[in-house]
Amino acid sequence: MKKLLALSLTVAMAIGMLTGCGSDSAAGQDTGTEAAGTAAKETEATAQEAADGGEEAAGAVDGQTYKIGVIQLVEHAALDAANEGFVAALDDAGVSYEIDQQNAQGDQSTCQTIAEKLVNDGNDLILAIATPAAQAVAGATEDIPILVTAVTDPADAGLVESNEAPGKNVSGTSDLTPVKEQIELLTKLLPDAKKVGILYCSAESNSVLQADMAEAACAEAGLTSEVFTVSSSNEIQQVVESMVGKVDVVYTPTDNTIAAGMATVTMVANDNGLPTICGEEGMVDAGGLATYGIDYYQLGYMAGEQAVDILVNGADIAQMPIGYLSADKCTLATNEETAKILGIDLSVLE
Repeated sequence: MKKLLALSLTVAMAIGMLTGCGSDSAAGQDTGTEAAGTAAKETEATAQEAADGGEEAAGAVDGQTYKIGVIQLVEHAALDAANEGFVAALDDAGVSYEIDQQNAQGDQSTCQTIAEKLVNDGNDLILAIATPAAQAVAGATEDIPILVTAVTDPADAGLVESNEAPGKNVSGTSDLTPVKEQIELLTKLLPDAKKVGILYCSAESNSVLQADMAEAACAEAGLTSEVFTVSSSNEIQQVVESMVGKVDVVYTPTDNTIAAGMATVTMVANDNGLPTICGEEGMVDAGGLATYGIDYYQLGYMAGEQAVDILVNGADIAQMPIGYLSADKCTLATNEETAKILGIDLSVLE
């Protein structure tokens, strides 16, 4: 308003000066008046544009640029998608940010080093992708807000007091998958299967939880099961080879170590006629037979929306419940090439 008033006064003075100057002809006066009128209109238009622009800027998020650190456990399709979804949510909200993307390449000690770096850098918020990454950064600070994603059960992992009311500087989104429905998918595709080999990394607490759920689901479906674990990616080939002849099908949950080494799993399993039912779509893309799982991009996007609420709206992270994707966000994914190799008819799912 002050700018508009000043501009209006300037226009008025310009008009007064033009009309007050001596002129030898009426035509000269008319020309001066016309010029002043044009100048006035142009100036008013410019002032209005400036005012509109000012209102628009005020409507933008908050004019601040936030420092955000990201620690991702390892590179694989699901975690990469969650990361992309998180960033997309910030962009869609119009948040201004500087982001520091860090990847631990599956190494726990590297997670610790990265976590300490992100805390020492004074980030306004940290995103931790996958349980070991989340545990590392949660152990490094109790002050900086930490959002987690691709963590199956934050409470079970010791990250929050409860998933409904975290009570700490940690919240985020869970990738709890529909394990029961995945076992039901297994029985539809492989009606003659009797024994299921449950494959996961024993170092990942989220996988232990899902493995327990899978054992219960197998028992409910009338199947027997046996657990096969690895402690690192170096053991994957040997362990999968040990499953051949002992089980009819492999089930692996959303385990980060197995997901990152899925090409090795399917190389051995498919060559030996052993189907693999997976925890998420990226594992199917890497050679698994099928899954009924969640969309990790949407999971990360939900975490990004939480970040906006914390940074821009001042939401209390300690009171922010863990988010879950609804059942309608789960999708069926199959690998036709793998099905052909194994001689499995996917049309039974139609």
